[in-house]
Amino acid sequence: MTATVARLANGRLHLREGPIDLILHAEGLGADTAEHAAIAAFDRLLARLVTELPILRQPIGDSAPTVDHPVSKRMVTAAWPHRGVFVTPMAAVAGAVADHILAVMVAAAPSLTKAWVNDGGDIALHLTGDAIFEVGLIPRLDAPALAGTAMVRASDPVRGVATSGRGGRSLSMGIADAVTVLARSAAEADVAATLIANAVDLPGHPAITRGPANTEDPDSDLAGRPVVLAVGTLTADEVEHALARGADVARRMQTTGLIHGAALSLGGRWRIVGVSTAGLIF
Repeated sequence: MTATVARLANGRLHLREGPIDLILHAEGLGADTAEHAAIAAFDRLLARLVTELPILRQPIGDSAPTVDHPVSKRMVTAAWPHRGVFVTPMAAVAGAVADHILAVMVAAAPSLTKAWVNDGGDIALHLTGDAIFEVGLIPRLDAPALAGTAMVRASDPVRGVATSGRGGRSLSMGIADAVTVLARSAAEADVAATLIANAVDLPGHPAITRGPANTEDPDSDLAGRPVVLAVGTLTADEVEHALARGADVARRMQTTGLIHGAALSLGGRWRIVGVSTAGLIF
């Protein structure tokens, strides 16, 4: 595959190769330098990452896998704290790519006042001074429409945002329509959003259709584990119960410092964890 580089009508830079689809933006002294650095770092990134995919698709066990690529290392580091449950480093891939490209940009232009890299909705942030980033909250991944926003300020301990759930780019073991997580990095947010979305569930419910992940995607890191294929009608109480299961997982992550907060959506209902509702606009 050949990487493509394009300038969008709004001035943002678009980098794409295979499944990696980045939109990035930089402000402040050295913005052009930062963009050139991002383009150079993106060149052959996918080819180098692919060589370590067999390792990255394996569940995290008692010892951290040895990898060489900077993105691979970010993936392993983000997944490692969650090793008590089933998780592979692939749960962090999109966020880790965003973190890596942003780090390259900031290293090339340390005086940037604001920068971000968006990898399909998983976003790495660089904020200084009074810079603010507005996070869009969507209620469904399969029909994205803005339902609200959360404001991230430079003074906040948040430098990564990720959204996961059923109907997104990856298969899900849960029934969440969308879970958005705020964390210290995009890779950390990516893993957490995946696991929280998995936890929003009603195991054994007859209205939920499941099937082996590798039947839907032979390359899935979930192998033969059941993933959600369809969700039928649920009662309001069932929706609340499923959201509560996910919120419990999110709350444990927030209490232990793995995430700053999360917004969980299912069936038009929301659960907010660790984020003041004063910082949210619906």
